[in-house]
Amino acid sequence: MENISKEIRKQIFLTGYSASIAHLASAFSMVEIMYVLFEKGILKIDPQNISNENRDIFVLSKGHGSLALYYELFKKGFYDKDTLFSFSKKGSVLGGEPCFPKTPGIECSTGSLGHGLSYSVGVAKSKKIDEKLENIYCLVGDGECEEGTTWEAIMFAVNHKLNNLTIIVDNNKIQKMDTVEKIIGIKSWKKIFEAYGCNVEEVDGHDIDKLEKCLKNKNNTDCPRVIIANTVKGKGVSIMENNPSWHWKLPNKRELKKFMEELNISEEEIEECKKHI
Repeated sequence: MENISKEIRKQIFLTGYSASIAHLASAFSMVEIMYVLFEKGILKIDPQNISNENRDIFVLSKGHGSLALYYELFKKGFYDKDTLFSFSKKGSVLGGEPCFPKTPGIECSTGSLGHGLSYSVGVAKSKKIDEKLENIYCLVGDGECEEGTTWEAIMFAVNHKLNNLTIIVDNNKIQKMDTVEKIIGIKSWKKIFEAYGCNVEEVDGHDIDKLEKCLKNKNNTDCPRVIIANTVKGKGVSIMENNPSWHWKLPNKRELKKFMEELNISEEEIEECKKHI
C-alpha cells in the first residue's frame, strides 16, 4: 500500500513540476482518500458515459488540490498521459483548479473555498426529490470549514435529511499561512459537526484499508455523513510535511534532491518531465 501511495505522489509531483506551478502539499494530503474513492469501487462513474444520470457525484471543494483528482481521473481513463502533463498550460483542459464543463469528469467548478459543499448539498437534495439512489461525495479542506457557507450548507443538509451526502474533511490541520487551530481556534471538527446533527466518523486519512472500510459502510441514519480524515499536509516528503510554507511552492535545486530521494524519482524522469515545461 505504501508503494501505491508513493507512486501516486511521484506522478503528482512530476505533473506539477512540468507545469512549474502546483499546490503540491494540498494534493499530497488527500492521495489515499482519492485513491480509495476512485480505485476501490466507491464512486460509480464511467468515463465512457460521463453524463449517465445514474452516476455518483464527486465534488472537490478544496479545488487547489486538483492534481490528486486529475491523476485519479487519468487512471480511470478520462484522458491520456499527454493531457495529464498539459496541466496548467495554455489551451489545456486541466486548469490549476477544476473547471466545469471544460474538464472531463469534473462536476463543478471549484477553488473559491466554501462553495463546493453548497453545490453538493443542492445536488443531494435534487436526487432526493427525484427519488434517485445515487450518492454524493464532497471533499472539503479543514481550513475552508472556517467559511460561513459551510455551516449554512450543513444546516440545510441536516434539516432535509440528506443521508445520500458524504462529506470528507481532509483534516491536515494547516491552511495557507499557519495551523488551523492558531488561526481559528478549532480543536475538534468532530464535535462541531456532531453538534450540527451530522453522522460523524473519524479515520486515519492515510490508511487505505481503514478508509475503504469507512467509505463502504452504509449510512443507516437520516443525517448527512461526515468523515473526518486525519491527514498530514505534504505527506510523503519530509521537508514538506506539516510545513505551511509549502502551501504554494515548488522545490529549488537543493530541495529537489530530497523529493527525488524520498519519491524514488530518477534523473531521467526529471529530464523527461522537463520536456513538458
